[in-house]
Amino acid sequence: MSNTKEWFKAARLRTLPLSVSGILVGSFYAFSQGYTNWLILAFALVTTLGLQVLSNFANDYGDGVKGTDNEHRIGPQRAIQSGAITIQAMKKGIIITSVLTMIAAIVLIYVSFGRENFGYSVFFFLLGLAAVAAAIKYTVGSSAYGYRGLGDIFVFIFFGLVSVLGCYFLFAKQIDVLIILPAISVGLLSVAVLNLNNMRDQVSDAMSGKNTIVVKMGPKRAKIYHYTVIVTALVLILAFAVLSHFGPGQYLFLPAFIPFIIHLKTVAKNTIPRELDPELKKVALGTFFLSVLLCIAMQ
Repeated sequence: MSNTKEWFKAARLRTLPLSVSGILVGSFYAFSQGYTNWLILAFALVTTLGLQVLSNFANDYGDGVKGTDNEHRIGPQRAIQSGAITIQAMKKGIIITSVLTMIAAIVLIYVSFGRENFGYSVFFFLLGLAAVAAAIKYTVGSSAYGYRGLGDIFVFIFFGLVSVLGCYFLFAKQIDVLIILPAISVGLLSVAVLNLNNMRDQVSDAMSGKNTIVVKMGPKRAKIYHYTVIVTALVLILAFAVLSHFGPGQYLFLPAFIPFIIHLKTVAKNTIPRELDPELKKVALGTFFLSVLLCIAMQ
């Protein structure tokens, strides 16, 4: 394989904080109800980070093989695109990461359910396989769903609903209706990051036949979609706080709304897709920051 530095670049470390946001929210909501188990949290984080890295490797591979990562693409140059990592080496990286992620998932399932809840164990094992398949099939293969405008749906499901609700269930062995609200919020904010990426790459994606939602709806509607996604996420977080009967001191997460408001103003004024690139990091880290503050508020 290529040198370690190039693999770290391919792993796209800046995407990792966003991926763990849902795990933190689901876990700390469970903690607030007395379901404390730090081992579950640790392996949930390892599994999620593995899935994110796998997704990044597979995305690099899929777009690299299809030629989507070319001179017209605005974002940072990818590993296969630059030649830093060969196609065969990336294939091996995907396989190794998939295996390690599933091992972490199996340990997580065992720590959570033991031998007593075989049905739950089977369900979560299949869910883990589905998550690995979804991470790979986003851009890999002739039926890659990211090329058919379905990426937003899968991101919402796996980084929102599955991440938050699934993690909470690992602790509590049940679903609390209220936790659905932040689960939707985290999912929507994750979709916002993907939408920004697609808004930035709209021209090159269209030229390469990658029909994202942005390519299908056009830049003007993509902006409206973006506003709707973020505003809805923030409103649902507020609704969760109100319905959970937060005290005045628990609304310490509200300052985390400010970067999103500034971000929406930036997107509204934007006319040059390239200038949206720094906004990806802002929304990703903003989501992580909001999730951490919400976790603190729930304790």
